[in-house]
Amino acid sequence: MKSVEQQSVAVIGLGYVGLPLSLQFARSGVSVLGLDIDPVKVDALNAGRSYIGHIAAEVIAGPLREGRFSASTDFSRVREVQAVILCVPTPLNRNREPDTSYILATGASIAPHLKPGTLVVLESTTYPGTTEELLREVLERGSGMTAGKEFHLAYSPEREDPGNPESRVSEIPRVVGGLTPDCLQRAMELYRPAIRTLVPVSSCRVAEATKLLENIFRSVNIALVNELKVVYGAMGIDIWEVIHAAKTKPFGFMPFHPGPGLGGHCIPIDPFYLSWKAREFGQATRFIELAGEINTAMPEWVVQKVADALNDRSKAVRGSRVLVLGLAYKSDVDDDRESPSYVLMQKLRQRGAEVAYYDPHIPVIRPTREHAQWAGTPSVAWDESVLRGFDAVLISTAHRSVDYRQLLEWAPLIIDTRNVLSGMPSRPGQVHRA
Repeated sequence: MKSVEQQSVAVIGLGYVGLPLSLQFARSGVSVLGLDIDPVKVDALNAGRSYIGHIAAEVIAGPLREGRFSASTDFSRVREVQAVILCVPTPLNRNREPDTSYILATGASIAPHLKPGTLVVLESTTYPGTTEELLREVLERGSGMTAGKEFHLAYSPEREDPGNPESRVSEIPRVVGGLTPDCLQRAMELYRPAIRTLVPVSSCRVAEATKLLENIFRSVNIALVNELKVVYGAMGIDIWEVIHAAKTKPFGFMPFHPGPGLGGHCIPIDPFYLSWKAREFGQATRFIELAGEINTAMPEWVVQKVADALNDRSKAVRGSRVLVLGLAYKSDVDDDRESPSYVLMQKLRQRGAEVAYYDPHIPVIRPTREHAQWAGTPSVAWDESVLRGFDAVLISTAHRSVDYRQLLEWAPLIIDTRNVLSGMPSRPGQVHRA
């Protein structure tokens, strides 16, 4: 086994997964080369600046100063390291089928520069067989070497929990699967200095399936409470009170919470990887498909609640000014990927509302392929005169930094999808649950 001082790794993709992982390796004494196609990110990192809200600049400055971390756009530099980790996007295409183009393009770009004995690890969430079939083929073709013999290949799914101050990369157990027993052993050696607990499994496919199970579990259970929110609401029962009571049971129950829809780079997307792959084997994934239908329908249900609340005040959605509070997909982060807030904003606009947003973590909407029409839109100011100018405020994401007592003082009408105003004094008819 190589000592920590001998270990060197290139992490490709310096986003919400790759950057925290790079910094954890560097803190552990491993020499890290961060690679990304975005020169703006690379320049920022080499200057000690962070572009991710929950990663402070000083966390980057230490490894830079000690010579344990540097960033580059030159993928040929993988020849300088003993291991390469791929942390690249795996979205769905327009037909809701897995898009592995980022994995394959990255594999093709590094393959000619791999040395014998190099370890390649894929961390991107994907369907079982991606590592052993697709990535292996592109690496072997480009390098002229054989996986499992001349270079090592493994899969280890990322497990990031951004926005959770208690979450530490080093403390989250890491599942590892290798193409061969030697590949697994080499991958375990790579992660051991940085990760406290390693969980070896028998193959890359098992590791890939493990990640999907984790996210499908969450998707199905969120769909369940979203459906119960609608059903119990029709009965006059508060779903949040029910969940609070149910979670007092010390066994056999795990609380999940409803919301305005699913967001983030995992839960809205990952279950469909398995649905797509299962069809190849003639298998149906009815639970997954039904959960997807329920979760996808939630934004429309929420928008109707906004319409009902406005109607109670003799206002139509058309012509009303609606503020969506929270653009990030989860609390206390600046990550807006797949955020249901975009769907809510679009549906409100389609009904004729004038829509704006407020998010303390996202001052301006960044360009994305999915929501290009919103690029460059700034967050409104958190100001009494500004908020009083809206007919309704829709709470989509509950950031802790928001002063909700001020919101209750200033906003004439609030639709709360996150139960964040529970227990706070409000005016009659001011707060509606959704």
